[in-house]
Amino acid sequence: MSIAFDSYQLGGQRLANRIAMAPMTRSRAYGPGASPTTQTAEYYAQRAGAGLIVTEGTQPSPVGQGYPDTPGLHTAEQTAAWRTVTDAVHQADGVIYAQLLHTGRIGHPSLLPAGLHPVAPSAVAARGQVFTHDGPHDFVAPKELTGPEISRTIDDFAAAARNAMAAGFDGVELHGGNGYLIHQFLAPNTNRRRDGWGGPATGRVRFGVEVATAVADAIGAGKLGFRISPGVPNNDIAEDDAETTYDTLIEQLAPLELSYLHLMEGPDRDLTNRLRKQWPTTFILNPHTAAEPTGPEALGLVDDGTADLISFGALFLANPDLPARLAAEGPYNRPDRTTFYGGDHRGYTDYPTLADH
Repeated sequence: MSIAFDSYQLGGQRLANRIAMAPMTRSRAYGPGASPTTQTAEYYAQRAGAGLIVTEGTQPSPVGQGYPDTPGLHTAEQTAAWRTVTDAVHQADGVIYAQLLHTGRIGHPSLLPAGLHPVAPSAVAARGQVFTHDGPHDFVAPKELTGPEISRTIDDFAAAARNAMAAGFDGVELHGGNGYLIHQFLAPNTNRRRDGWGGPATGRVRFGVEVATAVADAIGAGKLGFRISPGVPNNDIAEDDAETTYDTLIEQLAPLELSYLHLMEGPDRDLTNRLRKQWPTTFILNPHTAAEPTGPEALGLVDDGTADLISFGALFLANPDLPARLAAEGPYNRPDRTTFYGGDHRGYTDYPTLADH
């Protein structure tokens, strides 16, 4: 049997296996003030058989929200609501990290409190549209962050990480990929600054490194993971110098001795192997599988040393007992894409387990 089913030490935390649940936006934060609900707690507790759960993207500040009904971790109300989620997961012997996600320019003013506008390193609108409560809207040109605003945004991440600890999370993951704010600083097509936050790779990685440093100082580096997606063009990102950018980023993050690096892989396995060799602690891989969900064959990437843990997205969404199903070699529920975002319990907490068959 694959060593992916063996226990694993993530920092000081024992994981039951090397199978992680990847972060997936579900847009069901229907509690007061963009808070998770008791149904959220049920959803994550059902999946506590994962070695590690990473939550859906959770905004560290009001302006960090880019989609309808996504949860925050910037108020006392939200923090208390997340405690019901972490308690449920821990009662089921699970381990759960909160992913902190600031969407930056990916969003729309109608999703934000009055007076707020999407922000980014540069005032460059993304091509495409975002879904809102009023239907799809074109992305707007974001407001370019000033130096003091960048510093406040870093502070927002650190404060949200402290809230995550108060809410009972085992750690925090910073989302530095998929075309969101940290990634917008990394990519030259979205970061056109000529101050110390832009320009060459050393300037473009600065924001991500300073966020990681601030959060590590707030909660401890051993409780902090960092997610990247080098070369992945989601949300109108273009990176023609990915090797240089991510070599520089890894070089500056490595001394922090974070809990892990979580790579959402593009088609370049050589880059994955390069970053794996450079990274000093746990390496989690969400492998490139094109249009298909990551499948059971990905466990071999743990066996051959490509990664320490493998994260599954849609397959975990549809199979709450995924580790047991992987061990039994199936069968697997098929994800219902029509229920991925928003809605009620259907496609959320009603997927059957093996015991239900």
